[in-house]
Amino acid sequence: MSETTMAGPVQLGLPPLEPVPVEGCDVCGALARQREAERRTGNLSEVSDLNVEIRSHQAAGHG
Repeated sequence: MSETTMAGPVQLGLPPLEPVPVEGCDVCGALARQREAERRTGNLSEVSDLNVEIRSHQAAGHG
């Protein structure tokens, strides 16, 4: 007979804050405006996608 055990609890953190567009960066500004437009229509999935795009843009050294 084998014993089974449960894994420990899953630790979830708070979601990261939304990225702030870099002042003077046209790409960051355009993405942030698009994000706010999508938020107004209730398309939160697209808001999340745009947050990822802004973070990726900034991580690549742009912005």
